[in-house]
Amino acid sequence: MSKLLYANETAEGSHITKPELATLPQAHQAVVKLTQHWLEQMVVGLNLCPFSASVIARDQVYFAVCDAVDDAEIHQFYLNELQRLLATHENDIATSLLIFPQGQDAFEDYLSLLDWFQQLLEQAELTEHMQLASFHPQYQFEGVASEDLSHFTNRAPYPTIQLLRQDQMTKVLSHVSDPQKIYEDNIKTLENLGRRKVEGLCPWGVSL
Repeated sequence: MSKLLYANETAEGSHITKPELATLPQAHQAVVKLTQHWLEQMVVGLNLCPFSASVIARDQVYFAVCDAVDDAEIHQFYLNELQRLLATHENDIATSLLIFPQGQDAFEDYLSLLDWFQQLLEQAELTEHMQLASFHPQYQFEGVASEDLSHFTNRAPYPTIQLLRQDQMTKVLSHVSDPQKIYEDNIKTLENLGRRKVEGLCPWGVSL
């Protein structure tokens, strides 16, 4: 894997700004808008991730849409987004969402992609700086009944892999006495809301 820039390193042309939504291709605009809607309605609206509201409010989320289906192009896309995040101050981009609107519809295929990305992260010796979070329209927690509402905590409108800064996660979790309770509270939230309302907020996550 090629050398990646760290946030405290400099290189010509390394200043990075987030593009305005209106400047993206129409197809990408639609993907980003639906993803933003999911974040607002589900993730922030239901407080599924207590740490997300602030970075979304400060516009510190980078949305990267990948049209590629070829392995080489996906690999390059991933390298580009890793470098973008590592070379940018966290006040500009706190986290990145890599969105795959095509080619990863099957959950098993997506898991293979996720595993590959994790291997690349380990090969680049970046696991101390970065971690991955996973979301998919048909997300399934291993060992949990397929009809369980808990799956909806990770059901995004498109297959998505989130790049998280390890140091940021360490900081926020240091203020949480029991991180497991977040997951448990999320399940209670969805159960209290009921299947009908959950599926109404997350129609892409309804099993066929």
